[in-house]
Amino acid sequence: MKTSFLIKNFKTFSIFSIILACLFSFKTNDKIIVVSKDGKGNFITVQQAIDAVENGSETRTKILIKAGVYKEKITVPESKGTILLEGENPENTIITYDDFASKKNPEGKDIGTTGSSTIFIYSNNFTAKNISFENSSGRVGQAVAVLTSGDRIAFENCRFLGNQDTLYLKGVQDLTDKTKPSRNYFKNCYIEGTTDYIFGAGTAVFENCTIYSKETASYVTAASTPQESEFGFVFIQSKIIGNAKEHSVYLGRPWRPFAKTVYIDCEMNSTIKQEGWHNWNKPNAEKTTFYAEFNSKGTGANAGKRVSWSHQLTKQERKKYTTDNILKGKDLWNVKTSLK
Repeated sequence: MKTSFLIKNFKTFSIFSIILACLFSFKTNDKIIVVSKDGKGNFITVQQAIDAVENGSETRTKILIKAGVYKEKITVPESKGTILLEGENPENTIITYDDFASKKNPEGKDIGTTGSSTIFIYSNNFTAKNISFENSSGRVGQAVAVLTSGDRIAFENCRFLGNQDTLYLKGVQDLTDKTKPSRNYFKNCYIEGTTDYIFGAGTAVFENCTIYSKETASYVTAASTPQESEFGFVFIQSKIIGNAKEHSVYLGRPWRPFAKTVYIDCEMNSTIKQEGWHNWNKPNAEKTTFYAEFNSKGTGANAGKRVSWSHQLTKQERKKYTTDNILKGKDLWNVKTSLK
């Protein structure tokens, strides 16, 4: 009787110990910073929180942003350590600003497309979740919501709101060394705009995203992929939709000659032009770009009507277009780790 009781209690204790061990094994060493507009957090602005992140730290800093509209222009310097920016949800956690390319700086000069961004992400190992990033300037030409030039950057359940040039994956656009990686991952995100609203030299995977062409839209992408990069923009199992006029929007045009953009298993509505792609009035770019699709579906998918210089991938060619293969790089980056 006593032996049975001891065995039973030992089993109970063992199970409890295992549960505790599991709980502690999932405990992270993240440094936590809270941003809240009501003053109940560590800071009242997002920029203050980013400024507080230790330079070069290998310990991740998790910046929790309470619900609210944060009107501020934000810079994440190249020197910062690993950052996770996490909102409550993208509908009520909004970072917004209203600069635009033709706006004048104090010297009376245009701030330019690059200068118009609401947030500049120059650092590596940056992740954002459950946040809306907005450029609220309206239809006034180029007006960027998010600019990235760092490496190993990930977004999950975020919204990117704007019109022309909403998302600038700048990467090595202005660098002499075109081999420097600038990898970006978007999971379950919403991106909207009108003209070239996803553009730049970075490598990016958009997985299970909604790409929304607003009224008067014309081009979804304008890649400037360096010749040295194997991949540019890749959309996987995403929805390419919107409320633009029927057959009025191109899937992409080449900002630079070696632009690469590929759509894999995507649903496209009737906003997409039947020819699919535009050469930006650069006939020679037809020989150097790589524009392709695999298994496009919906009223905007029409392989037989696409321009002759675009590609329909074979099943064998499609195999290399996986998130892991596109983004792993020489350092074997695992995007799932960034999103934990």
